Amino acid sequence: MGGQKGEQRMDRILRFLQEHEEEMLEDLRLFVEQETPSTEKKLLDDFARFLADYAATVGGRAEILPAVGSGNHVRIRWDDEGSGPPIFLLGHYDTVWAEGTIKEMPFGVRGDIATGPGVFDMKCGLVQGFWAVRALREVPGIKRPMVFVCNSDEEVGSPTSRALIEEEARGAATVLVLEPSLGGALKTARKGVGRYSVRVTGRPSHAGLDPEGGISAIEEMARLVLELHGHTDHRSGTTINVGVIGGGTRYNVVAAEAFAEVDVRAVTVAEAERMNEILLSLEPQHGEADVRVQGDVIWPPMERTAKIAELFYHARSLAGEIGFDLEEGLAGGASDGCLCAALGVPVLDGLGAVGGGAHAVDEHVEVASMVPRAALVARLLETL
Repeated sequence: MGGQKGEQRMDRILRFLQEHEEEMLEDLRLFVEQETPSTEKKLLDDFARFLADYAATVGGRAEILPAVGSGNHVRIRWDDEGSGPPIFLLGHYDTVWAEGTIKEMPFGVRGDIATGPGVFDMKCGLVQGFWAVRALREVPGIKRPMVFVCNSDEEVGSPTSRALIEEEARGAATVLVLEPSLGGALKTARKGVGRYSVRVTGRPSHAGLDPEGGISAIEEMARLVLELHGHTDHRSGTTINVGVIGGGTRYNVVAAEAFAEVDVRAVTVAEAERMNEILLSLEPQHGEADVRVQGDVIWPPMERTAKIAELFYHARSLAGEIGFDLEEGLAGGASDGCLCAALGVPVLDGLGAVGGGAHAVDEHVEVASMVPRAALVARLLETL
């Protein structure tokens, strides 16, 4: 929807959000000060109830979806006065921060910067998404089918929410992911992520009396680590990181066991599958040692398709109406948007906060960006 009527609506939406900027910031404080570590079910379930009540104030019909092994998930629908498949808004409310972090990193605003655990990844994106829906419904009065899923386990791989997300994506026209931006840019491609556990079993012996009688699992693992890291190719975007390693029992015993946790990232589905085969076919050098590998690609790569490119160009045009430039980029991290893109559904990711410091003590959001980013989502909801 373009032309003068579209510009008038954009002006009204933008003005509405500007008039409610302080309320948006207050909502952000409420979201951040309720801690939601991925591993704390009680806190997550408390926040799910809060979200359901909050969504009702925006006219949504919220359902709390019980989950075992993680926090409950929340699905909100707006399906009045519309036909056809809905727009699917997607975001997670869990964070990497442990309970009690809010005391050490309290929510605060200094100048144009808001800080606090989870403020950037990704509670600001959730707030902006809800306010985009509010602006769409209250200003031009447009009511269309929409569904908003807020899951509780994205930071640990979305094990209990994946089926829910894929189910909603299959029935959606478009997926708008409210994950943080890439320095303001939208994410039109993401690396896929594989996670693997490697275990080596050798044979113990006395390191002094019978060193040749043992088979060192640590030595075998050391070779495997070098082999794995040798597959990293920064030109193609493939990276392998052995992030956790351990083994052995005592300094004077040839190690009978060793283990490692491995992270694999790839830009294309074909490359992710190739690396998966490499991991699952690892072999020891010593014929009597044993190597066992468990794992898989937990998020497939999100490749930049023609549909995703079309979505981005449309968003960039709308951003121009609002008054800011919009770029695109490839993200090294994955998101639940990858799950949706793998189904062939058009996905636009990184529509959330502008800021930085995800998972770091300097996590922050640029407050001045909240209104225009929410306005962009509102216009996308209106025009897609």
